[in-house]
Amino acid sequence: MIEESLKTLQKIIKANCSRALGKPRIGLILGSGLGGIADDVREAYTIPYNQIPHFVRPTIEGHAGEMVLGKLEGKEVCVMKGRVHFYEGYTMREITYPVRVMARLGIENLIITAATGGINKNFSPGDLVLITDHINFMGDNPLIGDRTQGQSITFTNLENVYDRDLISIVLSCAKVLKIKLQQGVYIAMRGPSYETPAETEMARRMGADLVGMSVVPESIVGKQLGLKILGISCVANMAGGTSKEPMNHQSVLRVAERAKAKLSRLLKEIVKRI
Repeated sequence: MIEESLKTLQKIIKANCSRALGKPRIGLILGSGLGGIADDVREAYTIPYNQIPHFVRPTIEGHAGEMVLGKLEGKEVCVMKGRVHFYEGYTMREITYPVRVMARLGIENLIITAATGGINKNFSPGDLVLITDHINFMGDNPLIGDRTQGQSITFTNLENVYDRDLISIVLSCAKVLKIKLQQGVYIAMRGPSYETPAETEMARRMGADLVGMSVVPESIVGKQLGLKILGISCVANMAGGTSKEPMNHQSVLRVAERAKAKLSRLLKEIVKRI
């Protein structure tokens, strides 16, 4: 499957792209309402997911469903403009397939962004949060039954899933840019319903600061493949009925749009340094 996707990508690029694309060392996955960050990619070539074999298309507003290849701050990048989710009815294998393709394209660092609900009471809508760890509460794991790394199930160590060296770089970047950057643990729920107040309190007691419906599957597979993973979230609302923002997807997109410029500045500085 992956070979077919790679051959098609190479064929499309050769036929349509005016310049030779290099090997991208950095991959980015852009979450709800954050796809506009891909506009900062220079010498960009865009390929819709439906032109890539075995890619599935997002069905949710705010996820364009396009791969963008080009340069960001002079570095070759591969950008996933939008993602697919478990709650859309896709399998974990389908959700994480783009990560496997990006790894074969040559990426070594994977930056994952998402719009999330805030659980930590010190957070506010519009805050950027560096993800330091996660809790998988999705009731599934993308590595179940996976034998792509050999003839037996791979037991992947997630002790350092969000790379400590990259975290240090991000903290330094935020300081230089004078961007307020929170830190916290992300808990992934299946969705698509938002969390009840009781579920939010449960997550808080478990040690979660953020809640969302993505990030974790891609992080697990990226770690399995030996990529350095970085997670950055935009708090779109406060979970569990405590938000002044209405709990709906439109409000998520509005807050993400307001935070987009700040996140773009941070991502550019990060890409410069890795």
